[in-house]
Amino acid sequence: MKNKLYKTFFFLTLLILNSIAFAQTEDDSFKVKGFHIDLRVQVMKMEALKSFAKKLSDAGMNTLVMEWEGTFPFEKHPLIPNQYAYSKEEIKEFVTYCEGIGIDVIPLQQSMGHLEYVLRHQRYAEQREDNKELSQICLLEEDLNKKLFTDLFTEMAEMHKSDYIHIGADEAYLLGHCDKCKKKAEEEGIPTLFADHIKMVSEIVISLGKRPVLWADIALKYPDALSKLPKGCIFVDWNYGWDINRFGYLQKIIDLGFEMWGSPAIRSSPDNFYSSNWDRHMNNIQEFIPYCRQTGYNGMVMTSWSTSGIYSPIFEDHGTISDLIPVRYVYPISGYNLLIEAYFEALKTKGALDEDKFIEQYGKSKFGFNKEQSNAMWSALKNSQYMVINGKVSGSDITVEMLLDSVRQNQKSLKSMKPNANQNEFAHFVLMADIRENYMSFKAIEKKVNDPSFTKKMVPEVLEILKQIEAKEKKINDRFIALNNDLLYPSALETEHELRIHSVKSMKERLARIK
Repeated sequence: MKNKLYKTFFFLTLLILNSIAFAQTEDDSFKVKGFHIDLRVQVMKMEALKSFAKKLSDAGMNTLVMEWEGTFPFEKHPLIPNQYAYSKEEIKEFVTYCEGIGIDVIPLQQSMGHLEYVLRHQRYAEQREDNKELSQICLLEEDLNKKLFTDLFTEMAEMHKSDYIHIGADEAYLLGHCDKCKKKAEEEGIPTLFADHIKMVSEIVISLGKRPVLWADIALKYPDALSKLPKGCIFVDWNYGWDINRFGYLQKIIDLGFEMWGSPAIRSSPDNFYSSNWDRHMNNIQEFIPYCRQTGYNGMVMTSWSTSGIYSPIFEDHGTISDLIPVRYVYPISGYNLLIEAYFEALKTKGALDEDKFIEQYGKSKFGFNKEQSNAMWSALKNSQYMVINGKVSGSDITVEMLLDSVRQNQKSLKSMKPNANQNEFAHFVLMADIRENYMSFKAIEKKVNDPSFTKKMVPEVLEILKQIEAKEKKINDRFIALNNDLLYPSALETEHELRIHSVKSMKERLARIK
């Protein structure tokens, strides 16, 4: 019911905007027109980062929010940087480069949740809210927290000229979880627990001459406590296609006088390596940006998540975590230029982006397609993007076999198209379709071997199909490397290949033992 009301609200809003010709002027534009880059698992090479920043600048963007995570070269906390960490010189040079092309680089340093890359280390064990779910910091380790975030934000402020620092603060679902926090929550309430911590972190940022920016989802749960926060705080309303008040009543933050930015997405959960909800993301761009403009938001920052940010720990013993594995990967950002340019166009459009017109123009200008071919391309990309969970198609009544057939039709459609320009960009579309088809072929076999009717006699046939899937993946990986070699490091490319083939190899090895 809420989704229907949400769609109705947007329909009426867009109808009004378009019917009155929406007299937009330069003053109606967003002050901040930006993009957020997530470096959790798909770390872009520095030249690729510069190239992407130039693309943003050429499209009229003025802001880049960098979620450096373990790629930032912290000196006072040398365990945090990972194997892909940039040098201080590289980051300084990148920030200077961006400044020269009109891009303000805002660093994002998480300060409450999504801190696995910090809390995984023994040095910070005392600051964990939970010793097994390492995402969140204990808010009552106040002295340690203040020292940690003073160090981290100070180093970031030294290398970023932006007036802003993004402090994260999203998806902190363990508030009041540990014994100490639970006690304070019982005495003073979770809103106080949250607001006191964010106030402390914000004051650190302000002391460095910056303005704190934070995601709005958790804050929206406790709006009555937000009056404690400095008025200079900026809240980012991230909405990926749901009810505008999903996390809480947005107007309460606006009424408190805080500045608001909006944030849609081109890659987000439940997208994974094998499925991208193109249709949902296009609708998100069409609907949310006009809403934010009409509501008076000052900024717009597109997000693009390479992972959900959820990690599965590997334990060395009952109390020691030796490694963390990301739960979900998504195809690299290199494959999503269509949605990126839809975002650019939506920021320039008076009212809502016209999807049909955009797709027609995109297909023509990029690939030399006519209207029919452009629509066929878009249909092949967005159709049949269902997930398969425990042998069933999620969100549909169709069977896995029917979905596989539909996936193959989309794959065939894309392969039949012959672009006369930008062949590499189109090659990403075909590769994504091939990855999905190979994955769906495996899901069909997985369903078969888990059926009670599966017998030993069927093993040779299944093994042959698994060998074919493995052979296709090898060819897919060669193409994946060729298309993404300039974007990602060799070891990262190999990791993504291993993840795509892991389940296939595991099943093949298990069944091969059956004589």
